[in-house]
Amino acid sequence: MKNIAILTGGDSAEYDISILSANTVLQHLNPELFKGYIIHLKDDKFTALINDEKINLDKNNFTFKLENKTISFDAVFMALHGPPAENGEIQPYFDKLNIPYTSCNAKVSALTFDKYKCNTKLKQLGFNCAQSYMYAKGNEIDIDTIVDTVGLPCFVKPNGAGSSHGISKVKQESKLNSAINYALKHDKKVLIEQFIDGTEVSSGVFFNGELIQALPITEIVSENEFFDYQAKYEGKSEEITPARISKQLTTEVQKTTINIYKEMNLTGICRVDYIIMNEKAYVIEINTIPGLSEESLIPQQLKAAKLKLSAIFETCLLYTK
Repeated sequence: MKNIAILTGGDSAEYDISILSANTVLQHLNPELFKGYIIHLKDDKFTALINDEKINLDKNNFTFKLENKTISFDAVFMALHGPPAENGEIQPYFDKLNIPYTSCNAKVSALTFDKYKCNTKLKQLGFNCAQSYMYAKGNEIDIDTIVDTVGLPCFVKPNGAGSSHGISKVKQESKLNSAINYALKHDKKVLIEQFIDGTEVSSGVFFNGELIQALPITEIVSENEFFDYQAKYEGKSEEITPARISKQLTTEVQKTTINIYKEMNLTGICRVDYIIMNEKAYVIEINTIPGLSEESLIPQQLKAAKLKLSAIFETCLLYTK
């Protein structure tokens, strides 16, 4: 029986989603193979949540005492969205302790979390991405250059934040300033992207022990202007799995997702989001620790593939690094 730390919490706006994901993992871990513990991280402090009791972990060795027994861990299941897991900050801590984890390493996580750097790398590798412009806090906002680079309408988003926090769709030059300031509430860097007008889809992917496997694709139809926080988590969208796109396009998107997983050295279960315009798929972003709550896209895709969450979680834990 292996002890698994299901890491959750964090200090970002994705805190609540992280808690939901961790509970899904706990519910679906194979009890014959794993003993799962919810480990909460907040303000640089680890706490084990056991039957409504909070027990502090020793940060020197990532252990805690339970009924006079020292509980140590064989692996960490990363269910913490946003910093410090999705941006790679926490991984060196577990590397130092020699505890494997289910997510990408620090270097890969830092790259994929930085949307601008990630898209630049994807373009270098030959993948389709939207035109983009990076704004850093404190610099002058050059409206003319922004519009010349990405056009209007455009998306303004925090460069390193998830769950669609701080995103605006801007149709008029006069609205750019306020949209940038809104995004700055979540990050010091703001990504301004060309608006790709088309069908939004999402493709889950993981290593199944033999090969990289892409899951059925989900089509996202938002009631709002775009797939924002409300649409993602408050039922303001219709999510259709499998997506209503041609068989050929489905195959192309899945192949692209597998190639991205390979080329970007991803590990664990990941998700790549796209917008399809004129039969061409543009990569929007890579999620290295995607949501796993009951409403999240990965559980929906696994269900469509007739795969059990418990089996996938087992696979993730077997191939930790």
